Amino acid sequence: MPSFRRGDNVAATFHNDLSVPAVLNWHGLDGNSASEPLTARAAVPPGGKDEWTLVLNHAGTLFCEARLLGDGQSRATGSIAQTVQEDPPVTIDRDEVLLIEDWRIGRDGNTSAPGTAAEGNPPLQTVNGKPSQDITLKASQRLRIRFINGCQRNVIAVKIQNHDMRVMAIDGQPSEPFMARDSRLVLAPGTRIDALIDAAAAPGSSSEILLHDGTQARSIGRLLTSDEASPRNAPLPAPSAFPSNGLPEQLDLKAALRTELSLNRSAGESGGWITPAQFKPSIAPAFRVKRNRTVVVALTNRTTTPVTFHLHGHHFRLLDRLDDGWKPFWLDTLLVDTGQTQRIAFKAEFTGVWLLEAMAADWAASRLVRTYAVE
Repeated sequence: MPSFRRGDNVAATFHNDLSVPAVLNWHGLDGNSASEPLTARAAVPPGGKDEWTLVLNHAGTLFCEARLLGDGQSRATGSIAQTVQEDPPVTIDRDEVLLIEDWRIGRDGNTSAPGTAAEGNPPLQTVNGKPSQDITLKASQRLRIRFINGCQRNVIAVKIQNHDMRVMAIDGQPSEPFMARDSRLVLAPGTRIDALIDAAAAPGSSSEILLHDGTQARSIGRLLTSDEASPRNAPLPAPSAFPSNGLPEQLDLKAALRTELSLNRSAGESGGWITPAQFKPSIAPAFRVKRNRTVVVALTNRTTTPVTFHLHGHHFRLLDRLDDGWKPFWLDTLLVDTGQTQRIAFKAEFTGVWLLEAMAADWAASRLVRTYAVE
């Protein structure tokens, strides 16, 4: 997997070798209006290709999949991770990606896509396309793991036994560093969390990497501490925050445009959500905002299933309950639980028409989209 640096312009070519139209859906590409699926990049027919320039405005962990139009298909498609290195680089010994995906295998042996009934086909999880992944470290080495939930609909939790995990970035953006509670990370579909781990276990020891998918926990790999000599006598000091990507330090909530979005479970309900296959450029956006104005969105889930919300084009702050502050990290993906309202805020820095996505945590539910416009 190639790695790039912040500010790189990458000549991208997408060859569609599927038997159905497809379009690439990126997570983390702030400000890339030319890369935006459906609004800027039309679906590529089977056997066709698309070429454009990918502008990497921010360092971090990106996620890309071709599933936006894939609901109800007879075969599911995979996803890829892309890393953009910080400048200056962060101090680590190893940089690893753990891309976790889930699959439903039908009686015919094919992998079925979401949007279809999957009774009797229990999920099968893979990590980096394999049943499991082992990572070997020397004592006192520092490991950066980029955890990515590439599952189609499922929320997951990941835990590494006998090791502390310090969260350094979420959804590709630096956060205020903090220790993961009980060394456990919870990720909605599309969420990325970068964590630092200092190998503190005894040489020759093995620690399980555990995945919990809501029904049971299972091992998806091991963190192995080798018997080889350590590169240092003691662990590195606690890390400082990763370099900023230049997102605004403050948001003007008083002068913000305020709007509400109801997160529906299926298309056709009130609120204007549609399936990606129904998308037309002429569809009116959920809201319009002038460039550089702050937007506050109240996301309400009145359904009986948790819903994952994904904002394209910008990262947002999760506001405190009283709108008097925000959490010390940026997000582009948020799980909104049943009956819950969450308020988010972002500065509309990048002009264009951008997607909003909503997915119920149910394999049979359709992915839904709307748009918003920055003018």
